Amino acid sequence: MRILLIESESQTTAAITTALNAQQYAIDAVDQGQVAIEMVQAYEYDLLIMTAGAELAEIRWCRTLRSQNYSAPILMLMTTNNSRDRVLALNAGADDCLAKPFDIAELVARVQSLLRRRQAVFTSSLDWDALKLYPDSRRVTWQDNPLSLTAKEFRLLQLFLENPLRIFSKDVILDRLWDASEAPGEGTVASHIKGLRQKLKASGITYEVIETIYGLGYRLTPPPDAKNKSTLSSPDRAVLQQEVLAEVAAMQADLRESLDEEVAIFEQFAAQLVAGQLNQSLLSQAQYQAHQLIGTLGSLGLSEGSQVAQQIDQLLQTSGSLGQADAERLLQLVASLSIAIAAAPSIAIPALSPNVDSIRLLIIDDDTTLTKVLRRAAIATGFEVEVATTLEQGRAALRRSYSGEIPPPDVVLLDLIFADSEEDGLSLLSELAAQNSTIPVVALTVRNSLRDRITVARLGGQAFLHKPISLTEVLRVVTKLLNPAPPSEAKVLVVAHESQILEQIIELLPPWGLQVTTLADPEQFWEILTATVPDLLILDVEMPEFSGIELCQVVRQDPQWADLPILLMTSYGDSEVIHRVFDAGADDFVGKPIIPPELIARITRRLEWTRLRKRNR
Repeated sequence: MRILLIESESQTTAAITTALNAQQYAIDAVDQGQVAIEMVQAYEYDLLIMTAGAELAEIRWCRTLRSQNYSAPILMLMTTNNSRDRVLALNAGADDCLAKPFDIAELVARVQSLLRRRQAVFTSSLDWDALKLYPDSRRVTWQDNPLSLTAKEFRLLQLFLENPLRIFSKDVILDRLWDASEAPGEGTVASHIKGLRQKLKASGITYEVIETIYGLGYRLTPPPDAKNKSTLSSPDRAVLQQEVLAEVAAMQADLRESLDEEVAIFEQFAAQLVAGQLNQSLLSQAQYQAHQLIGTLGSLGLSEGSQVAQQIDQLLQTSGSLGQADAERLLQLVASLSIAIAAAPSIAIPALSPNVDSIRLLIIDDDTTLTKVLRRAAIATGFEVEVATTLEQGRAALRRSYSGEIPPPDVVLLDLIFADSEEDGLSLLSELAAQNSTIPVVALTVRNSLRDRITVARLGGQAFLHKPISLTEVLRVVTKLLNPAPPSEAKVLVVAHESQILEQIIELLPPWGLQVTTLADPEQFWEILTATVPDLLILDVEMPEFSGIELCQVVRQDPQWADLPILLMTSYGDSEVIHRVFDAGADDFVGKPIIPPELIARITRRLEWTRLRKRNR
């Protein structure tokens, strides 16, 4: 994506450029109107960002661009915060306005929203193999030959093509495609699905376009080329599985051969304890060796050996009070370790996932045994994998992806402990957070303190996996992270006075299977609430006439709505308001300006908790 930034303040230009570069956008920055005109004429941009000065010349230029049918989105940065100028900018053709000074995270969110909207608007066709649906002209073709579909069949096919990963129940399809006045039954859906399938087959399509998920509904079948990309043949998969098992056997043999070195470290440390001496360097070495063995043995399916390594690690953590009895206990554990490593490994090969063909995995971990077997298993599952055994190698891989030399990883698996470095994995995670990186990071570590878990969460980590952990579970978490199951169809009522908030929510929630009703006038709240019967309610705290807190109190006073999940929207940092929010009976609050991933996470989590609570009653 290429963006033109027209801004005269150098500090603002630098801040915006840095933030958008971190999102992998290419930025051209100019500070003069004439240069900007020449740039727009010379290059095709996906978005324009410009500041409307006191004389509003940029607004006049925006009107001129629109009169010339210039179609790229325009984000206008306003030096004033009055509604008159915003109205002028929007009427001139700006797609969005943001008043200075602004929060850089909000600007990034608005840019992403405008670019998503542009992609949706300018999608001329929805494609499935050689099947094409043209929403604007209401046409469908297969290999350029037209298909004759009824209006309902067209909308049905469009529904599946727009949501290729979603499963639609018959009830949801009825809600989406039929008016309440028509009141058809579930048999109507089955009849239309059957009719659509017959017409698709009659056109020459030899594959099933819409598949039945028994007990759930229907969804779009992945096109043949996607299946070929994401599915290995049985012989290929069998070969890869054998390679993984062979790799495990070879690593187990290497472990047995190198065990003498680990045993020597533990025995030397035990001898020091007997002599009443304690060498901190040797202690650190023994602790690190125990950490490594926990993860390594667990990944190889040697669970008993991993448990013994954990007992050694726990013993070494109490170094300040260790004595001769502990030395004897350490030697006993070392003897058990030798027996456990000789046992037969029990390792499960992860099942091949149909949705991971494009997932690139960057593993940053100095446990070479673990990374080797994890890499093998990930490739067998369909991932593309790069391994970095030091933090610097990990940084180098990320820099190459930022520069476009290699595709960026979809997920980073990051250990928190590196023996040959004074820094740990949290430092790299902190750097990624400072860069506003959107790459999900999963901590994979033997460390398991609450402090570590909180730090990872604060720095934006998406998951925390504690070694030892099976390969299957690691790859399951990664796959689920990138292919989250959409929530079941649910109705959400949003009450807010600001039209911008309502528009943003209308854009965000429907792709997640949520039906959204919006209300800008709180005086109509009770009528709309009882008419829509929502599964979740979102209220803005600051509204004229009635505040969101007052509306929340009114809802909680009625026994019918006692269990309705309620989220209140309020600005971050106002502890007094947040306290009043929970006193009023709200379940949660959402900060303003809205951060899309946070809003989605809070809504889906609250709906899931509500479903679980109802199920357990």
